[in-house]
Amino acid sequence: MTKFDKGFIARRDFLRTGAGFLTALGASNAVAAKVVQPTLPDSMLYPGRPDEDYGLPSIHEKTVKRLVKPPRPNSPFAVSYTPIHTQKGIITPSGLHFGSHHSGVPDIAAETHELYIHGLTEKSLKFSVADLMRYPMHGGIHFIECSGNTWAQGMFDSAAPQTCTELYGLISGSEWIGVPAKLLLQEAGLRPGAKWVIAEGADSGTLARSIPIEKMLDDALIALYQNGERLRPAQGYPMRLMLPGWEGNTSIKWLRRLEVSDQPAYTKDESRAYTETLKDGTIERFSLNMGVKSVITHPSAGHMLPERGYYEISGLAWTGYGKIKKVEVSDNGGKNWVTADLHPPVLNKSLTRFSVPWQWAGQEAKLQSRATDEYGNIQPSHAAWKTIYAQGSYNHYNAIQTWLISREGTLSNVF
Repeated sequence: MTKFDKGFIARRDFLRTGAGFLTALGASNAVAAKVVQPTLPDSMLYPGRPDEDYGLPSIHEKTVKRLVKPPRPNSPFAVSYTPIHTQKGIITPSGLHFGSHHSGVPDIAAETHELYIHGLTEKSLKFSVADLMRYPMHGGIHFIECSGNTWAQGMFDSAAPQTCTELYGLISGSEWIGVPAKLLLQEAGLRPGAKWVIAEGADSGTLARSIPIEKMLDDALIALYQNGERLRPAQGYPMRLMLPGWEGNTSIKWLRRLEVSDQPAYTKDESRAYTETLKDGTIERFSLNMGVKSVITHPSAGHMLPERGYYEISGLAWTGYGKIKKVEVSDNGGKNWVTADLHPPVLNKSLTRFSVPWQWAGQEAKLQSRATDEYGNIQPSHAAWKTIYAQGSYNHYNAIQTWLISREGTLSNVF
């Protein structure tokens, strides 16, 4: 059996000695026992139940669900967090996709819903859902992240005693399919001076955001499908705007109107909740791209290492600018770094899975990940992020996350 050094392990060595690795784990807790003929489980003796007309998760996985925070008193705003610590791969099941709703989830029938395009256009257009279904459809696998994801890390000077899901659960990855917004805007005809598009939803909060025309003519999508099926109500059924790589609030759900304009609308949402105050007191408007970011999800706060031995450190990285180029991992708070493996596919403006084998010898450890994207943007430290934004700012927090592993194997959030 190959002898491993303490700490990080080269993946090729880890995989090459897989049989020895499993034997070592078994030997650590070996108990003398006679070899007996295994009995057949009940599942091999009796027929199973009929399948459902719409498949559901196993009842044995009922604990895997979103963390739902109810609305505050006198406020309809509510959020539900993706259980990111249970996720594998880069696709979030539709039923576990995070939600951030300013005024609840409306019930809108596809048969009566319509999308209007007007303003600085050659003609005003109206589209039913049935109309849009006749257009060529495109899309891809992209993440959506609330700009307030990990807000507590940016807001406070002391690390919040929260789990990975509570801190990072406002991000999800899905395959989005729909009609490119460019096709509809070209059909309407853009007049001179068309520089912005004000997108508005059909919920009672009338959420609206101003989008630069360049984005609308690039990769903006009128999404009709998520993960192969029609959008769910909480994700904007019957249609939503999908802006890959931009803060989630701009991907307007229940989309009903696109108004082409020569200037932004400075709506209540983008003027109040979605602006940032910099350290010098100036206001940063329309900081729309999500920065390069990563987090170790396994193990993370909320987990516990049951015993010493070998583990696979795994997590997710993403950037609103393009593709992830590299992820580094440290077990000593950033003193030393090793390069993690990126699991294919590495896609544009999508979640990227990374991992590295690691041996825990029972010592205190500080796990960190640091992502770099294809444009050279590097995930900052917490201290560096705080030098940019004023005290109390919390949107677009993308600093390096630290999980402290105690000698007892418990994990907690620290700076």
